[in-house]
Amino acid sequence: MVTRVRGPDTIPSGQVSPVSSHDEWGMLEEVIVGRLEGAVIPSDHPVVTCNIPGMAARAQALFAGFRYPKIMIEPAQRELDGFVALLQSLGIIVRRPDAVDHRKRFSTPEWSSRGFCNSCPRDSMLVIGDEIIETPMVWPCRYFETHSYRPILKDYFQRGARWTSAPRPQLTDELFDPEFRVPKKGEPISYILTEFEPVFDAADFFRCGRDLFVTRSNVTNASGIEWLRRHLGDGYRIHEIESCCLNPMHIDTTILPLGPGKILINPEYIDVDHLPAILKGWDILVAPEPDPITDPMLRITSLCGKWLNMNVLMVDEKRVIVDPHHIAMTRALENWGFEPILCEFLHYAAFGGGFHCATLDVRRRGTLKSYFEPTSNTSRRTVLPKW
Repeated sequence: MVTRVRGPDTIPSGQVSPVSSHDEWGMLEEVIVGRLEGAVIPSDHPVVTCNIPGMAARAQALFAGFRYPKIMIEPAQRELDGFVALLQSLGIIVRRPDAVDHRKRFSTPEWSSRGFCNSCPRDSMLVIGDEIIETPMVWPCRYFETHSYRPILKDYFQRGARWTSAPRPQLTDELFDPEFRVPKKGEPISYILTEFEPVFDAADFFRCGRDLFVTRSNVTNASGIEWLRRHLGDGYRIHEIESCCLNPMHIDTTILPLGPGKILINPEYIDVDHLPAILKGWDILVAPEPDPITDPMLRITSLCGKWLNMNVLMVDEKRVIVDPHHIAMTRALENWGFEPILCEFLHYAAFGGGFHCATLDVRRRGTLKSYFEPTSNTSRRTVLPKW
C-alpha cells in the first residue's frame, strides 16, 4: 500500500477525508458546535459597536472586557446542552472546541485586546469540500479565536483534510474609515471597512456546490471576497448578493438556501429584483415577520437583529431545526414542505447567534456539483408565507 507522510503518522493513499461539505442542506453527519465557557463581553472597538443593535451596543461599551454574568450564561448553557443532545440523538457526531479564558489580554505590535467567546464557529472557519479555511476576521477580540479549535483541526489534518489559514490581518487604523457612521434609512449603504487588506467572516458566505454567495458587510470587504475567489480558483464561482441592511454583518439572517432550488430571503434586506441572475429558476421563500421578543433581558442583551428567526440549521433537505418561539417561521416551513424540529435557543443570541451561527458543518452527505442551469429560459417563483 502506497502511503504519504503527514506529521508523525502515515495516511493510506486515497483515504477519504473526514471533512466533506459542499452545501447547506446535505444530510448532516458531523458538526462542530461552539462553547460558552470563559465568555467575555467583546472589547470596545468601532467595528464591534457598529454591528451591535440598540441597547446591547450601549451595554457592550460599558462592560467591554468583563465576563458575562451568570444570569446570561446559565440559560444559554442549558439551551446549548439541549441543542447538542438533540444533534447527537439524530445520529450526528458533535465536536467541541477547548474551553478558553477569553479575559486574558493579547496584543500585536499595534494594538491589544481581550477576547470574546468561541460560541460561533460558523464565523471563523469556512468548509469548502475537504478544506477548512481559517478566516481573517476583523473584530480584534476574535483575533486568536480559532486557537481553541486547533486540536480538532490538527486531528482532521492528520486524517487527510486540507487545512488553510487566510493571511492574518494587521487590523490597524488604515482598515477602518474614521468618518463612518451607520447610514439612516433611505441613505446609500456604506461600510466601516476600507480595502487596506483582505478580511472576511465565513458567515458572510453560503455554499451551493460549485457556487458560493456572499454579502459585502462591515466584517467582509471586497478584498476579502477577491482573496477567496483567487484561492478557490476556476472550480468555483462566487456571486455577490446586494443587501439593504443598514449595518450588514453575516448572510444567514439575510438570505439562506434551504435545499436545491429553494432559498429563504429576508424581505427587509433583499430586493428580489436585484438577486444574481443565476438564482432565476429557484423558489424564493419570503421569511415571515419575526415573532416579537417580549422578555426585556433578551431584548437588551441580544447581539443580533430581530431576524434571528431565519437562523435555522438544515439537518437534511427536509428536516430543519428552529426555535419554538418563532411560531410564524415554523408554520411557514411546514407550509413549504419542511419538517421543523423544535429546540429552544433564544438566550444564545447574547453570544452572537442562533443555530446556524453556533455550528460548523464538517461533513454532509453528497458530492460536489453545480445546482444551476443556464438562466435564459427560467423564471423565479416567489413564495410568501401563509398566515
